[in-house]
Amino acid sequence: MGLQKTIQRSLRSEIEHHMKERGYTLSKLGELTGINPGNLSDMLNRHPPRAITISQLDAMATAFEQAPGWLYELYEEECFSEGKVSRPRVVPYLIRCAEIGRQDCIESVVSKLLENIKNVSILFSVAEQLFQSGMRKESVPFYQLVIESEKDSHAEHFVLAQYRLFRALLGTNADENWKAVIRFEPYRKRLPENFQLDALLQLANACFTLHRWNEVERFADELRELATAVYHDEVRKRKSKGAADILETERHLVVYYGQGLLLKGVALQLQGRYEEATKCVHAYGDLGWFELLDDTAEREIEKFREWAQANMYTLNLLMGRTDLLFEYVNFLVNHPTEILAGLLTIVESANKFGFSVDDILEQFSDHIARFQDYKDPFNHTRHLHFRYHLAMYKFEKGRIAEGITETLRCLALSCMTKHQQEFQQCVSLFWKHRHSASDHQIEHFQNILEGRINGCETC
Repeated sequence: MGLQKTIQRSLRSEIEHHMKERGYTLSKLGELTGINPGNLSDMLNRHPPRAITISQLDAMATAFEQAPGWLYELYEEECFSEGKVSRPRVVPYLIRCAEIGRQDCIESVVSKLLENIKNVSILFSVAEQLFQSGMRKESVPFYQLVIESEKDSHAEHFVLAQYRLFRALLGTNADENWKAVIRFEPYRKRLPENFQLDALLQLANACFTLHRWNEVERFADELRELATAVYHDEVRKRKSKGAADILETERHLVVYYGQGLLLKGVALQLQGRYEEATKCVHAYGDLGWFELLDDTAEREIEKFREWAQANMYTLNLLMGRTDLLFEYVNFLVNHPTEILAGLLTIVESANKFGFSVDDILEQFSDHIARFQDYKDPFNHTRHLHFRYHLAMYKFEKGRIAEGITETLRCLALSCMTKHQQEFQQCVSLFWKHRHSASDHQIEHFQNILEGRINGCETC
């Protein structure tokens, strides 16, 4: 108790010192901070003193022109009293510490919290609030603490922490994404159905960017099966109980059902199984039978119709229907978000069937120049494949220097995203044409291999 009082007096004596130094009365400090002067008096003069919230301490720091995190190292004891933790104070405190990088304070508080295993729920709450506010990187250590501290692997906090950690760790690094998939996969079926739907979608998406088509098919099938079961259950409840509450999910239920079909179809397409893929495209292109519809669902169904139209063009072109090329280009003009995926298909088809697409590449040259701006894993992968097929196209047309340039672009992208297979293909392609490379291109190739270029700097 003596130590606690000393720290509390130190926190308050610092505040009192700054008030005296600046000549602030309680009324003046209240005016500057927005804190009621009576409350300020209780904080500084009452015995025992009224607790200070972290937002109030931040307001005082601003009033005293101090840096963010002022006196945080003395705030810890506001969170603990007679061996008990104050959840309303410790959660905002840990969140603020994470926001401004006060790792020293986090470590000290966490050490005390974990003296009682029940306090794991506090760490989970901190992690959730950081995750939901978009601070996913900052949430990771707290989810890891929950996982390390919770002994029951079926406990809700443990399983949800595994799921959130998986989501937080996904990025553009292929190696790290695969590790995240492996770490989380065993826990997916322990999640409640509403979380499980989105988890399966994220697993399928992650495996898609990793080109693990068998896993994409497996997770897409699981997603569609679960969405179907939930759908029938929701329809049954609606008919028996009237306006029953729909299961709360991150996306509308029709999205999970449609995405299960879409991802399965694209995985089949990329394995050359075009006829099987066509069946999936027809299925997600016609979701008007879905009963649990609202305005959101109608918009989602319209998106699936457009994706089905785009992907039917893709499948037809890859199966040799080059007569549809002009029609497809017009579709891309009217649907600019499809241009990257569309040009990938067009160049791949041109390589496969030996026709020229020079005019099309020129028509979309401004868009091609902006492909490097994409940050999401899906479009990173598409951009990588586009550059590879474009390099092959340039080589086939005898434009060796341009082909080498595209190979270097693809190599830089594959290096940045840790796509090992594509990296090896690009190295092999460059090596095949090395005797035609300029000194600058050879130097650029060496810089990429030696890690001095991290990204598509030649794009």
